[in-house]
Amino acid sequence: MASRRPRKNDDEIEIIDEQYEDQSKKTLKSYIQIIRDYLRNERVQIVIGAIIAAFTFWLTLAFISFFFTGKADFSILEQTGMERRAMRHQIQNWMGLEGAKLVRFLIDSTFGIASVAILVTLFISSIRLMLQRPQQSWTLFYHCVFWLLWGSITLGFLQHLFAQDMFFRWGGVHGAVVNEWLLPYIQVVGILLVLLVTLFTFMMITDPNTIPKLKKAGQWIKNLFRKKQKEEVQVQPIPVVPTTDEDNTDDEIVIIHDTTDDDIEQVTEPTDNSDSDSTESPDITDGFEIKAGNTDELVEEVEEEDTKDKEEPSDPDLDIQKPIETELSEDDPEYLLQKLGPYDPRKDLENFHFPPLSLLKVYDNETTPVIDNEEQLENKNRIVKALQSYGIEITRISATVGPTVTLYEIVPKEGIRVAKIKNLEDDIMMSLAADGIRIIAPMPGKGTIGIEVPNKKPQIVSFHSVAASRKFQEDTKMRLPIVMGKTITNDIFMFDLAKTPHLLVAGATGQGKSVGLNAIIASLLYKKHPSELKFVLVDPKMVEFTIYKDLIRHYMAAMPDQEDINDIIITDCTKVINTLNSLVIEMENRYKLLMDANCRNLEDYNDKFVSRRLNPEKGHRFLPYIVIVIDEFGDFIMQAGKEVERPIARITQKARAVGMHMILATQRPSVNIITGVIKANIPTRIAFRTQSMIDSRTVLDTKGAEGLVGKGDMLYSAGNGATRIQCAFVDTPEVIAIVEHIRSQQAFRGPYELPEYVPEGGDGEPAPGSVDLKKLDPMFHDIARYVVQNQQGSTSILQRKFQIGYNRAGKITDQLEAAGIVGPNNGPKGRQVLIQDEGTLDQLLQNLG
Repeated sequence: MASRRPRKNDDEIEIIDEQYEDQSKKTLKSYIQIIRDYLRNERVQIVIGAIIAAFTFWLTLAFISFFFTGKADFSILEQTGMERRAMRHQIQNWMGLEGAKLVRFLIDSTFGIASVAILVTLFISSIRLMLQRPQQSWTLFYHCVFWLLWGSITLGFLQHLFAQDMFFRWGGVHGAVVNEWLLPYIQVVGILLVLLVTLFTFMMITDPNTIPKLKKAGQWIKNLFRKKQKEEVQVQPIPVVPTTDEDNTDDEIVIIHDTTDDDIEQVTEPTDNSDSDSTESPDITDGFEIKAGNTDELVEEVEEEDTKDKEEPSDPDLDIQKPIETELSEDDPEYLLQKLGPYDPRKDLENFHFPPLSLLKVYDNETTPVIDNEEQLENKNRIVKALQSYGIEITRISATVGPTVTLYEIVPKEGIRVAKIKNLEDDIMMSLAADGIRIIAPMPGKGTIGIEVPNKKPQIVSFHSVAASRKFQEDTKMRLPIVMGKTITNDIFMFDLAKTPHLLVAGATGQGKSVGLNAIIASLLYKKHPSELKFVLVDPKMVEFTIYKDLIRHYMAAMPDQEDINDIIITDCTKVINTLNSLVIEMENRYKLLMDANCRNLEDYNDKFVSRRLNPEKGHRFLPYIVIVIDEFGDFIMQAGKEVERPIARITQKARAVGMHMILATQRPSVNIITGVIKANIPTRIAFRTQSMIDSRTVLDTKGAEGLVGKGDMLYSAGNGATRIQCAFVDTPEVIAIVEHIRSQQAFRGPYELPEYVPEGGDGEPAPGSVDLKKLDPMFHDIARYVVQNQQGSTSILQRKFQIGYNRAGKITDQLEAAGIVGPNNGPKGRQVLIQDEGTLDQLLQNLG
């Protein structure tokens, strides 16, 4: 049987445990010492210091950027998870999403602007590490903590006093919470005293020279006041003139002395009668006194005598007085321009970002067309052979390859009539086996005849290829720039809708008309700010413009009853009639503003408003362009006839000067749809492929549209010949991405408000110009309380205060007048508020229901 191992007693176990514990402590101390030695290594400290310095520099840039971009980044940083990561490319902070998150945490969520103490501490630590200077870590730490806490409370206190409406908290959450806790107990004066005493105590503890520095500062302030006192001069001893007066027994001499620091002091010396008879003492008059009042005159005389022979007169300096500037009256527009600067219509949405080009799809070889040399040579031979078969010889032929069509230019021999070649269009088409050719005889500005032949493999002209072009991106002259596509010579084709001034778009079903309208709208969205452009979209098919309804608070204009997002795209014929008549009223109102401003067009009016030469108190306001797009307007002509045609004719006749432009589209270009009145007022037309030559002539006044190849192939006519263009293709997902980018940004409170239109003769409807108090605006009660509380009721003030359109503000003002809250318009003096207290207002509002 194996022998058992002897069991150790408790004392031995305790000794062994102590040995293990001692060994563990030694091992831990050795590891700590190794780490200390490693961190004290010169190269390691330099590397750590450099890393801290780089991080401090990065954080400082993010810190500075916060004050310029923090407001715009707030909405993105409030998102969580995938949504924030998806929007990280919209972050404006110079250091990206992570920089914006960290700085917002430091400034808004902790200690506010006082967090700069952390940056200073990190910077000093990095410099000391890299320069191998001894670290005073605890002192630096104490300073950092004090300035974080004291600075946070102080900044929160200052913001409470002066700037409560900032987008971030100056003292962070800490400063705001502490001030909210202290204010009910000690009020503003108490907090100020606590801050001053705390600062003084900290300075006394950390700096032993605080008291000497304070004394020195007090002496400096004292010297500032002394400099304001009259400068003193030294008085030379003045000989005393002796006189005799035997009656004076207690004689004294008063001598005036001048000092550098103090006022003139008097020294009184008693005299003895016994000494007056002495032969050694001078003979003086007892009781003689030199008064201070005469000192200045005496001193001047002495100084003039002393310096008369010593100093020669010098040339005096020329002191040029600054001319007094002419002060402008506050009523002068130049005064407002100098004080406020030009009016910025984009300021309400100053952080709005235009859609990026990255939202658009990029296709292969979208910048240059693919040339099939074999196809071009084959077409050339067929053209030459077809012409020779009819006895037409040519001297030269050249080809220009476009994305969907190739232009062949020929020069016939002398003596061949152009009309002869032009009559061979169908024969050449048959010989080429082409789906529609067009002969241009002659080519404008050239001595050639053009033959347009479709390519066998047409190339897609993407909207990205035209929107990203330098021509479109760098254009600044066009008011409403529209990029439609590319010509047959692969040039970018653009036109200015403001100069067009209206547009007729026609074409058979499925030939690219809807894509063309999307290209027009997308072009404007890429170039015009929401404050500068508004749309009115009419879609009887109910599916073409639905994707734009989310732009309601950015780009849409609507009547007061169309503020619902589902009603912003007009589909009903009755609403079309009302909206068109409302647009006519808007046009007339704008003409009145232009007449009052002595302007001939919208550009001059807006320039005048921007330079603050128009008074908003008189109803003037910045006027955005309004683009009215009506898809398949022929459907409304068929339903309502003159009720639709009449307002369209009025708008196309007159609205150009006031910045209102109409785009009409139809797939039935017949004479009963495109009437003579419409054609006379819309000289610019776009024709996609039509079903017949008659339809082409109805749209363009010439044939050619019936021979187009479809799929975006179009002719653009501005009254001086037709230009063949391949319309840019913008797909529905691209439009959705553009709309979503705009929708996610800061917006106006609602759509641009058009005037209310009340049909004549409606049952139960008020007469035009009257106010129906049974249909009050939803904001009427809030605005009524504001008017009574502030005793101000002008339309412009309501417009700015509640961020509503001018038309809506004017309508509410009329309701206030009808309800007896404000008086009638009194010109520049504004409206008088008739109700003085809220009690009377509450009773009135209760009666109104």
